[in-house]
Amino acid sequence: MYLKVGERHAIVPPSAPAAFQRELERTFGVSVIRTTIGECEIVGSMVAFNSFGAVVVEDLDDAEAERLETVAPIARVHSRQNAIGNNVLVNDHGAVVHPEFSDAVVAAIGRALHVPSERGTIAGLGTVGMAGLATSKGVVVHPKATESEATHLERVLQVPVHRSTANFGVPIVGACVVANSRALLVGRTTTSVEISHLQEGLQIYD
Repeated sequence: MYLKVGERHAIVPPSAPAAFQRELERTFGVSVIRTTIGECEIVGSMVAFNSFGAVVVEDLDDAEAERLETVAPIARVHSRQNAIGNNVLVNDHGAVVHPEFSDAVVAAIGRALHVPSERGTIAGLGTVGMAGLATSKGVVVHPKATESEATHLERVLQVPVHRSTANFGVPIVGACVVANSRALLVGRTTTSVEISHLQEGLQIYD
């Protein structure tokens, strides 16, 4: 929830230690941007982005917008589901979004990220960005995701779906794991079995 990683960039709060930033750059092969979003440090919850664009809510100051523009062109949307990162699951092929987003917001997200954008759920949850984790190689989702949800995700995101937990049984994997096509970062309590499932689902191997 405190960071977001893509193919070329990672976003972290200003309070992130310098050593942590260097480790992100080395492990994921990305440039790191330090910023708040809407004066909030849980930046992973507040932004969704892929290689083509980024989406945030309207409550963004000019300095934050300028920093985020170094990651990708940004679009601001108006929605009461203001934690965009929790409510959008996106890769470079598609985006699945909270089912309560308006038609205008769904369309705006698709335009901003330059991918098809469709409503969906994971394990019945609208907070798809928390219940799943997507890269352009795979998607890992809440273990109670249904077959119809998995089929929908595979169609929109165009990658295989795998079920897993992280952090010793936490099902909302998108809230506690970050990844791109090269690496993943998990909490210390994540078990070796969970790591194996995450690696398989995201197709990331040593």
